[in-house]
Amino acid sequence: MVIDELASCFSVKLKKPLFKNYSIARGVYQDKEIILIKPLTFMNRSGLILPNIAKNYIGSDSSLVIICDNMDLAYGECRVKTKGSKSGHNGMNSIIENYGSSEFIRIYIGISHHSEDGGVISHVLGKPDERDLPKFKEGVERGASAAVSLITTTVARVMNEYNRKNN
Repeated sequence: MVIDELASCFSVKLKKPLFKNYSIARGVYQDKEIILIKPLTFMNRSGLILPNIAKNYIGSDSSLVIICDNMDLAYGECRVKTKGSKSGHNGMNSIIENYGSSEFIRIYIGISHHSEDGGVISHVLGKPDERDLPKFKEGVERGASAAVSLITTTVARVMNEYNRKNN
């Protein structure tokens, strides 16, 4: 959802290349090239696109930014980190394994903890209920805003702004 928000912000359209398992959009923002890529794989296999992406789109002067959910953050919260472990996140594990490094920027979007009745999988793959939806959408917007800020300012500044408690 954050990638869709960014595509709208940058006025670009995501398109699926023939025989690829991702959608991509290219654009320019403040004289900097931006490439948005959205995996079309299962979340736990999202890293499978990275060897192709790294070979074709990530240059030595590029910054890889991964945007993903985080159940340890409440709805509406957003955190930016420069590195880390998989933290029990199977999608992040796939990314680290296929990228060959854990050295990349991450934007985590809070999806809160699952309710006892639904289980983790249905919570992660489902939609927030009506009472949580406004806060969830706020987190998506904050994540997109953080990504835009990464283009125009330092990672440290973005982290300082978005990692505050009750952001």
